[in-house]
Amino acid sequence: MARDFSPRESRRPRVAFFGTSHRFGGWDFLRWLVMAVILFEALVLGGRAFGQDTNTLQIIQQLQKRIDELEQKVKRLEADKEGRETEQSRAREAAAQAQQKAAELDNKLQALEKARAQDAEAAEAKSKEAQRAQERVSELDKKLQGLEQQREHDAKVAEAKATNAPVITVGEKGFSVRSANGDFGLQVGAVLQVDSRTFLDEPGVTGNDAFLLRRVRPTLQGTLFRDFDFLVMPDFGPSTPVLYDMWLNYKYKPELQLMAGKFKSPVGLEQLQADRDLTFNERTLVTALVPNRDIGFMLHGDLFKEAISYSAGIFDGVGDGRNNTLNAATQNYKAYEGRLFFQPFKPFSEPGPTPEPASAVLTALRGFGFGLGGSYQRLQGTNTTDLPQTTGGSLPGFTTDGQQQFFAYNPTNKATVLATGEHWRLSPQAYYYWGPFSLFGEYVISDQQVTRTGAGVQPNVRLANTAWEITAGWVLTGEEASWRGRVVPRHNFNPFQGGWGAWEVVGRYSELHVDDAAFPNFADPATSAHAANEWAVGLNWYLNRNVWLKGSYSHGWFEGGGGKGTSAPATITRQDENVIFTRLQFAF
Repeated sequence: MARDFSPRESRRPRVAFFGTSHRFGGWDFLRWLVMAVILFEALVLGGRAFGQDTNTLQIIQQLQKRIDELEQKVKRLEADKEGRETEQSRAREAAAQAQQKAAELDNKLQALEKARAQDAEAAEAKSKEAQRAQERVSELDKKLQGLEQQREHDAKVAEAKATNAPVITVGEKGFSVRSANGDFGLQVGAVLQVDSRTFLDEPGVTGNDAFLLRRVRPTLQGTLFRDFDFLVMPDFGPSTPVLYDMWLNYKYKPELQLMAGKFKSPVGLEQLQADRDLTFNERTLVTALVPNRDIGFMLHGDLFKEAISYSAGIFDGVGDGRNNTLNAATQNYKAYEGRLFFQPFKPFSEPGPTPEPASAVLTALRGFGFGLGGSYQRLQGTNTTDLPQTTGGSLPGFTTDGQQQFFAYNPTNKATVLATGEHWRLSPQAYYYWGPFSLFGEYVISDQQVTRTGAGVQPNVRLANTAWEITAGWVLTGEEASWRGRVVPRHNFNPFQGGWGAWEVVGRYSELHVDDAAFPNFADPATSAHAANEWAVGLNWYLNRNVWLKGSYSHGWFEGGGGKGTSAPATITRQDENVIFTRLQFAF
């Protein structure tokens, strides 16, 4: 409690003067006391004066001095009294302020105690709420664990279902079905080529101009147990259906694979290009001297990210430009064929937006490749099937771009020509692809030992026939050209949306030379040419990935010969060949 320091009036004494009661304080009493002392001294001094008869003036002066001193003391006492009263007033004010401060502190203390009590209540409430939340979290954890277990179970069930469920795809690459894990797959494709050939300036020759189904080839390919691939491809374009490809390939790894069945021989560069990817309707004269398709086994693979590719196989063996359609060997000795191809810059990756000069050069050379293909076989003297020996018959000889025959082993005395002894081929080859530009070429030498039976038997003679070609192209719309795969337009043909596909101009030149020793004992110089030359230009329109339109013009001329047949395929060597080709191709 605050103490009350204010003076109390009841403590002052009361004194009565002249019938009047006065209340005196300490200072009033002192004042009256001083006055009484002065009066007493005056009386004493007065008595002495009157009794001793001294100097009155001197006494008065002393009294006056004494009165002044007493008045000064009184004033000092009054001043001290006023100072003490001021201090008491300040003390009272300080006491009042202290009392007020104490009251404020009491109020704050009460407020703090109240707040503490409220905080305690709130903390207790929060503690209870936290406890309830913890209990809720525990419940949710249990539910979450249950859901995770259920999800894992569902995932396992879904995975089990997905493992057995096939994946079906229908698109621009055809129709395919495969297992979810990729171990098994089946894809259906097709190639349809509708051609026209128009020969210029060939009066008297019938049957040349024609529309024809050049190739009608459904394909069935797939994968078995992930590592085994297969392909089946018949051709219904010819009058008699032919099984062109049927093989099984075991892929131990990209570097080591084994192929068995009927497939393309690994010798000629242009011959190895897929039929659907040809820039012209027909291949050049070079392919007349390399094997087409054969039956056998072949090891092959790609090393160092395709920097090196190799193929080495053993086959039944076929003649120049031939396809093994008999599904049988023509003699006991087998053919050994192989190819080694280098793409030294292919492993280098594409550069960034601002490539270094060296990196840009390496990238520009990624599409460069070169190699060598070859074959060797020792033939028996009874083999006639592999030689192009029938003029205008079922085994045509070397043919032109327009598929007209210009050479056959058909001597003047009508004797039979046989292939015997060694037969070897070599084909140095190269290509270069960079952006829209394409260029490839190859040279082939086919060294064949032959003999003749019947009238005028001739000793064995080695005939070395040669051919070479070069082909170039430029995609006008800027798409990338490629050896393995056709041009894929950036914008498919759709005039309503401003898409016009891709356009490419192409050109080529090729020659084939028959060994002079073939005439006249093994070939008739009156009907078979010593050499053939051909150039062609064309324009290809890729409407989309699956549909092409082609148009080209081919001009061919001959050295030697003078044949002019009257029916197709005739022996045409007397005049130049001029042909306009068109093709509508659908492939997927």
